[in-house]
Amino acid sequence: MAGLDIAIILAFIAYSVYSGFRNKDEASKGLEEYFLAGRSLPGWKAGLSMAATQFAADTPLLVTGIIAVSGIFALWQMWIYALAFLMMGFVLASHWRRANVITDAELTELRYGGGRALALRGFKALYFGTIFNCVVLAWVFFAASRIAEPFLPWNEWLPAWLFGPFVSLVQAVGLNLSSALAGTEAAMVLSANNLISVLSILLVTTFYSATGGLRSVVDTDVVQVFIMLGATLIFSVIVFMKAGGISGIHEKMLALKAAGALGAISPAQILAFTPDKAFNVTFPLLALFGLQWVIQLNSDGTGYLAQRSMACKDEKQAKIAALVFTGTQVFLRTLLWLPLGLGLLVLFPPLADLTGELLRADREGAYVRGMAELLPVGVKGLMITGMLAALASTVDTHINWGSSYWANDIFKRIICQAWLKREPSGRALVWVARGSNVMLIGIALVIMTRLSSINQAWQASLLLGAGMGPILIMRWLWWRVNAWSEIAAIGVSALAAVPLLLWVDDQALRLLIMAALSLGASLAAIFFFGPEDRKHLHGFYRLVRPKGFWHTIAVECKDHAHNGPRRLLLSVGAMAAAGVSVFCLLVGAGSALVGSPPPAVCPWPAVWITGNLAIGLALVPVWYRLGFAMEKH
Repeated sequence: MAGLDIAIILAFIAYSVYSGFRNKDEASKGLEEYFLAGRSLPGWKAGLSMAATQFAADTPLLVTGIIAVSGIFALWQMWIYALAFLMMGFVLASHWRRANVITDAELTELRYGGGRALALRGFKALYFGTIFNCVVLAWVFFAASRIAEPFLPWNEWLPAWLFGPFVSLVQAVGLNLSSALAGTEAAMVLSANNLISVLSILLVTTFYSATGGLRSVVDTDVVQVFIMLGATLIFSVIVFMKAGGISGIHEKMLALKAAGALGAISPAQILAFTPDKAFNVTFPLLALFGLQWVIQLNSDGTGYLAQRSMACKDEKQAKIAALVFTGTQVFLRTLLWLPLGLGLLVLFPPLADLTGELLRADREGAYVRGMAELLPVGVKGLMITGMLAALASTVDTHINWGSSYWANDIFKRIICQAWLKREPSGRALVWVARGSNVMLIGIALVIMTRLSSINQAWQASLLLGAGMGPILIMRWLWWRVNAWSEIAAIGVSALAAVPLLLWVDDQALRLLIMAALSLGASLAAIFFFGPEDRKHLHGFYRLVRPKGFWHTIAVECKDHAHNGPRRLLLSVGAMAAAGVSVFCLLVGAGSALVGSPPPAVCPWPAVWITGNLAIGLALVPVWYRLGFAMEKH
């Protein structure tokens, strides 16, 4: 890298460190200040922070691989989550804000009662905050090492006495973080380089996250997302122009197909937005694409998305956060990545004999190769900074969110209150949170060294979450949902995960079966055990004032102006209208940008594009009125 590129990276590091120092005093006052920024965030900032977290370093590589192997239509598996984001904003953000909890695990005891609620809270804190969270972090670290490999040659920069111990560590552990053949000298040197890169990034990220809490995380996230969007825009324009624009890309794709470099997929299937023109579409796949936003364990915002909603100034700002997040995450990112993925496919064509996962890995590598070979000095530094910032934004959120479980749910609630029968001080809790940051990083690094052996465990972790979504949403909207329904969903998932992994090869069918089993067990538990204690439900209702089907509890609380079903209908209407609006704008703008074929029901490209854009824009005042002007809290 040139001096200018390095200077850009160092400037970002300096800003991140400064952010940690600037916010450390406020963050040290207590858990609300540390984990929720004193519930003071404006909606635009919280939304961009969520987008930065999901702008992970590995995501653009993943998208590039998906486009080449399965086509644009396969990206609906990512886009459909817009419905979950919008539901969190229009339907549930007000509930999260009024609940006044630090973590989603804490909500468990607020919504349910008795020892089973405390046990469920502890389980969620350990599973989501440590096991699930650290596996995600480990995969992100691994992807970051591959991105850093061409750009950070530490063996050329560091003296032998300093670099040598890292090579010895890599050799002793048997760690291969490189693209080279495992066991070779090149693999050990590159792995040592990549390990130093990951540790350096983590040192900076952990410092500002642990020091300044959520304020520092969000401040750096906002800068990170603008860097990444700007750098990706420049990268996309350069690649698109070098590939010859739309016509050049189409011509080169036809040539690649003729040479056998695209495998079974055709150029038209790569470009398709709709299932009738897409590649290898099955009914289970369509069903999964349509349902996965509601069956996954984050469907109600559980996790860092709810954390950002709870950190907003008020309910309106929480809705704005969800809208900003959805627009940035689904619309803007996609319009940058589509021409980039297609351009890289034709500029760095795959070998003719590559198929399946080998082709996907080759295409993911093309993203990094394009950065190294196509970007000029300065732009390359900006893009590398953007990729490192994307990694940092994912890591800082996950360690901040994960440590909130350890400080608030495990240390404060279980160890201090339930076991030691005492109240910890606010500063003690903050120090536990800071120590938890370091612990989570350590666990994730250990997992990273064994990634080749945990693929089954990762698949199982996805299955464990499948089917949790509906019951997590229902607990807000229906008073009869009880703690046993969540316990049943978790129990059935744990029992069914391994058999499904062994006996069902189709991933889409596997997840759908798990969702059906989990939801069935939850509904059975609701009707078998009955609702929670009335007094507990009264307390929850008065605090949260939930929408939906709480009429019985509302009457008992003498709230005759409940209007729960009407409020729910308005919120769901706003969510649906906003979802259709985003999807139509995305399909219209995306089809125009890359020259996608229209579906059979509307074979005229101009009509298809114009119609989608018109519907998307026409629905804006509809969802705004339903979501902001008409709903009465």
